Parts: sequence; structure tokens; C-alpha cells
Amino acid sequence: MSFVNIKKQYLAMGMLVFVLLFLFNNKPAFQCQFSPEMSSYLPPIYGITPTYARLAQKADLTRLSQTLSLVKNFHWIVIEDSETKTKLVENLLKESSLKYTHLNVKTHKAKHSTASGVEQRNAALEWLRGYLETAEDKKGVVYFMDDDNTYSLKVFEEMRKINKVGVWPVGIVGGMRVEMPLVTNGKVTGFNAVWKPFRPFPIDMAGFAINATLFLDHPDAKFSRKVQSGFQESEILKYFTTKEEMEPLADNCTKVYVWHTRTQKPSILNVKKLKHTPVPDDHIEV
Repeated sequence: MSFVNIKKQYLAMGMLVFVLLFLFNNKPAFQCQFSPEMSSYLPPIYGITPTYARLAQKADLTRLSQTLSLVKNFHWIVIEDSETKTKLVENLLKESSLKYTHLNVKTHKAKHSTASGVEQRNAALEWLRGYLETAEDKKGVVYFMDDDNTYSLKVFEEMRKINKVGVWPVGIVGGMRVEMPLVTNGKVTGFNAVWKPFRPFPIDMAGFAINATLFLDHPDAKFSRKVQSGFQESEILKYFTTKEEMEPLADNCTKVYVWHTRTQKPSILNVKKLKHTPVPDDHIEV
């Protein structure tokens, strides 16, 4: 056998060994990237958001919807405070990439009641119970979300750990930098709140989420106009938990992943009083 043929033979064998080593070394990496993703299960999060017509409504809902589009297995339940569903909200939901349910119910406030979102949240809970009763998979988490709050994606990661009722801090609420449950040895022992601290659960609506199946176990659980302002959270939580049973999340309630922000009411000039009347813009949805 000539030297040239021997050299070609060794070169071919070397290339074969190189290809086999490459495939062998890369196979586990390929499995690690995809097999956990395929086998993992994330319980759905049902986000309940009351909304009402105002100039900043579309801006607030747009910002929130684009945050929620990054949350896996999320179902957005949007309830308008209106006699009918509006085109603005309908179009925004259709154009989003979200799985959603669009409802509407008009608020009929009782005398001396200043609570907002009561009828809307109750309508969402009624829909949710009907949905879960016929669903094969009844697992999930219910989270009550204002449309002008600010949410980190981490808060949704935290609530997937919930067994019954999970709690965490909320920033910029109740006259404080942060309102939060106090935790000792992994248990909630109190609440750091200055606004109506005598509430059974002095906690903001954005500071807790509830296992969805509990709403089937407690069909009477709902919000009420018979309680004073600030007691809606306590009204719903009383059906499901005690302070001691609450599950402190967000690193034992030491991390802030949601903020009770509020959009400032826009100041719009009265065009009738201007010297130079601008071009009409009533045909443009803002």
C-alpha cells in the first residue's frame, strides 16, 4: 500500500472520529435545551382586570397587555364598567397576542359606597366558576389586577408556587414606600401597613393570589358593597385563609415585584378657548 493511500485512510478515520465525538458531545446539550421545556407544566394564571372609560384607558391597557404577553399560560379576564362592550377595548384585546375573555357589567353604586370594581370582579368570578366546572384541568391561580399598576414578570413566576393563598409586598401604596406582610420563621405574623391597619387583612389587591380551585370549593366567595372602603381584600380573603395559613412569597416578602402606580389624569386644553383652533381629532382613537 502506498504512503499516499495510508495517509488518506487515516485522514478518513480521523474525520469519522471527529464527527462522532461532535454528535456525542452535542446530544445532551440538545436534550437539556428542549426536553425540560416539553415536559414542564405551568398552571394557568387567570388575571382579572376591571376597567372603565377614560382618556388614559387605552394607554394603560396597552402597557399592561404587552407585559402580560410575556407571561406563559396566561388568561386575561377584562371586565368593562359599561352597559355594553366598547370597540376600544374589544379591538385592543383582539390585536393582542393574549388568550382573553371580555365581559362587561355596569356599576350601580350603593349609597355611601365608594368601592370600585366590585360588580366587575364578581362577574369575572362567576364566569371563572362556569369555565372551571367544565374544564378538564381545573388547576390555576387567580390574580386581581388593576389596569394601571406596574408588574414585574417575577411576580407571575412567584404565584405559580401557590398552594392556597400566596402573598408578597406591594410598592408605593397606602402612603408607604412598601406595604408588606411581616414574616417570622417562614410564617406571616403581621402586616406592615399604616392605612387602616385594623383591617383583618391590611393588604393591597395586588399583593396576593388565590388557587383557582378554591373558588369552586367556596361558591359564595365574592366581593361586597356592604363593606367600607379598603375592606374588599379582607372580604374575599376571609373565605380562603387565615393570617397564619398565608404563604409568604417573593423571598419571604422581602422583594417588591408589583407597584400600585396610578396614571395621572391628563390635562387637556379646551379647544373652544384657544385662539387658533386645531384640526378636529374626534375620529382618532386615543
